[in-house]
Amino acid sequence: MRIPVLAAVLATAASLCSAVPANAAAVWEPCDPAPLQCTSVAVPLDHARPHGAQVSLRVSRLPAGRPADRRGTLVLIPSGPGNTGVARPVTLNLPPEVRDVYDVVSFDPRGLGGSTLASCELSLADLGGLNPWPAPDGGISANVATARRVAAACAGNGGDLVRSISSRTEVDDLDRIRAALGERRISYWGISYGAYVGAAYATRYPGRTDRVVLDSLGDPDPDRLARGWLANTAVGAEDRFADFARWAVAQGMAPDAAAARELFLSAAARLDRSPREWVTGNTLREALRGLNTDAGLPRLGQLVRVASGGPLPAPPQPPPAAALQNLAAVATATICNDVAWPRPVEDYRRGVADNRARYPLTAGMPANITPCAFWPYPPHQPIRITDRGPSNVLLVQNLRDQATPYAGALRMREALGRRAVLVSVDAGGHGSYRSSGNACGDAAVTRYLLTGTRPATDVLCR
Repeated sequence: MRIPVLAAVLATAASLCSAVPANAAAVWEPCDPAPLQCTSVAVPLDHARPHGAQVSLRVSRLPAGRPADRRGTLVLIPSGPGNTGVARPVTLNLPPEVRDVYDVVSFDPRGLGGSTLASCELSLADLGGLNPWPAPDGGISANVATARRVAAACAGNGGDLVRSISSRTEVDDLDRIRAALGERRISYWGISYGAYVGAAYATRYPGRTDRVVLDSLGDPDPDRLARGWLANTAVGAEDRFADFARWAVAQGMAPDAAAARELFLSAAARLDRSPREWVTGNTLREALRGLNTDAGLPRLGQLVRVASGGPLPAPPQPPPAAALQNLAAVATATICNDVAWPRPVEDYRRGVADNRARYPLTAGMPANITPCAFWPYPPHQPIRITDRGPSNVLLVQNLRDQATPYAGALRMREALGRRAVLVSVDAGGHGSYRSSGNACGDAAVTRYLLTGTRPATDVLCR
């Protein structure tokens, strides 16, 4: 039996004896995966009512390897929105010399993992339809129906917790974690959505930042936020396809880049007409959008071959249903509570048709409707990223990133102005530092974390 979400929130808030208030010292205990230590921090359900109902955030720590040389706390801000963070101090590939001198900390955002959990109690069908791929003919009627149901479910089942979730809230939650850690200032590494949260934190609390690394950057336009991030994936797919085209030519799948593009598009169209078991045209397009590292190139090539009778690979395994419910609730609440979205369905029909023509690799999905078109709550006040504050931000960005394309990173660089230096990395995929394999980019970030020295100007690492 599932407990209604609001009741669960109130029950958790009433029994937070195990969670430390943000103004008290954290008490750590061993937790998984070893050798992590964990604690729980109580934060307001609504930061405008700091003494009202509280929720719990699960926080992890990997203590500095050389305590005598410890220089502070490095927080790993989770990506997403909708991803957990507690395991990241041991699963992210930080250099030993960085782990030696920082307490490495991360957390599960509200709604996720070991924190107070959120759910919209979606049907299994709606859980599987959250990426708004249009029908093969470009129609969006099914997407509209899904968006309506999801918005209604979140409003009916998500309670005050879902209403509270936003990027602004996460920024304030992060500051409560800082206080519970007893730190006057924190360093942090934010990746993808975590990079936006990190930029917003550096704007809202500039004097509480030490060394800031923002990796894989979205456009911070406060009038669009996730609307812009989704739209920009059409550009990112075009950027990233160049790497697949080179790989396909090297594998003998196509004689040149133009032929590789035609091969991909014709395979997607064939699978639109005649899906093979779990592989559809949108399965293929989604695989391109998910090409986070070059290790995924062979699987994408395998899916292209499926269209012409090649063997079917094993289907991907979805997360457990409960975790998927939490992810869906947090991701939906964040993008819808952050900023206002257009309401008229016809706007999305026109947008999808135009987007399909301009960006055939993504077939109109980046312009499609989301539950935010029917969201019943007013948006939280967005944080406008500015150049006011210390010059202590290092940006790192791959040139061919399908999720957060380089064009958006340049807009983040512009917004931060004199506060930031940009390290551009000639690589493909999502996540640059310790992921792209570029020694120049990795060295620039590691040097900054260890010494506080950034490149004097923006640099390109080839």
